[in-house]
Amino acid sequence: MKFLSNIRLYRFIMPAVFCFFFQFLQAQTKTKEVNTQSQFWISMNSTTRLTKKWGFNADVHIRRNNFMADPSFYFLRGSANYWITDNITVALGYAKMWLAPTTPNWKHFAEENRIYQQLQMVSKIGKIGVFQRLRTEQRWQEKIANDVFTGNYKFTNRVRYLFSATIPVWKNKKLPSLVLSDELLVQFGDEVVYNTFDQNRLFLGIKQTINKNLSFDMGFMQLKQQKASGYQYDKNNTFRLFFYYMPDLRKH
Repeated sequence: MKFLSNIRLYRFIMPAVFCFFFQFLQAQTKTKEVNTQSQFWISMNSTTRLTKKWGFNADVHIRRNNFMADPSFYFLRGSANYWITDNITVALGYAKMWLAPTTPNWKHFAEENRIYQQLQMVSKIGKIGVFQRLRTEQRWQEKIANDVFTGNYKFTNRVRYLFSATIPVWKNKKLPSLVLSDELLVQFGDEVVYNTFDQNRLFLGIKQTINKNLSFDMGFMQLKQQKASGYQYDKNNTFRLFFYYMPDLRKH
């Protein structure tokens, strides 16, 4: 039985290995191109707890190119949350994005609709706070041709894993802590040929508590994204400022 189980496992793994290897060879046929740009990213991320088990998320994001000069995207996201335990949460939600055109003189913002599911857990390793999140997304991205909406959408599935560590530096808890995080995003779908790897987001900064419900983190994020061609990449050096509002409305 163990032998048969191994055969089934190989039948699943080997096609995936060959697929990634084929994509890698295809991408190597052209010279790698990297587009480096600066960005500014600000957001408000809220988690409201209504009862012992239920609550909701509501997020607003704005990202700008050339630091603050040009729009990159506007993004809204919301979900219903269920607390399995006080430190483990699952969520089901919807998100909407308006992506600015990258072609000169185009004015049409491409819309993107998402349904997403996530599992997140908070824990501690000694004095270090650890946050982990696994998120799956189903994405419908609007196709634009000659700055005109075509009525067609690109559908993809995306899987994201985030690991974040908050490290106390000072004995005084009112002073900021150090934050180090990384998020890996991979995608799948009929139209995903050369860029199963979508992007990676590495962040280093500080986290500051304002009051019991409100905090923020601020720092440098380097975002590397592989484009659909497979040999073209974006390297975004980003100043990130995220606010976190977490009211607890339970009756104690």
